[in-house]
Amino acid sequence: MDPNLFSTRLTEHLDVMRALETQAAAFLEIARIASQAIQSGAKICFMGNGGSAADSQHLAAELVGRFQRERAALPSIALTTDSSILTAVANDYGYEAIFSRQIEGLCRPGDVIIGLSTSGNSANVLRGIDTANRMGLTTIGFSGGTGGKLAQMAQHVLIVPSPKAARVQEAHIFIGHTLCEAIENQTAPPSSP
Repeated sequence: MDPNLFSTRLTEHLDVMRALETQAAAFLEIARIASQAIQSGAKICFMGNGGSAADSQHLAAELVGRFQRERAALPSIALTTDSSILTAVANDYGYEAIFSRQIEGLCRPGDVIIGLSTSGNSANVLRGIDTANRMGLTTIGFSGGTGGKLAQMAQHVLIVPSPKAARVQEAHIFIGHTLCEAIENQTAPPSSP
């Protein structure tokens, strides 16, 4: 076993996280947009594959449940959770349509669609973003590396500057948690003592 594995990966992780400083302005704009959407009665939908599907579910749960404190539930959906929809749409229309069909059926003006893709090139995420753009929804991409096609298609993008999927996913959950905190603070500020 490599005795330096832990230290090496921790150094990689910390380097990637420090590099996110360059994304602070983009993050603040995304947080503002997402908070305004919630305040106007719209919802936030998350989508992704594999680990990004798990992150999508995790982040939707933080909004519907709670992140750091008690408050009313906030409207959010992970488009990765309904096995009947996912398998029916994949069977009838192809795997690339699993998110776009849900966006078409479930989303309305004002909603925010957040696509997570470590490469920025996941075909089903890109098709979902395309459908959301055509519907006039707000689209946000969490990507990695150089951003892939997602960086060109989404209206707002946060790109984690790493080619390694594991480091990108670690950064995506940090970004997502920080986004949930910002939304919670803006939409349900703590009550005064």
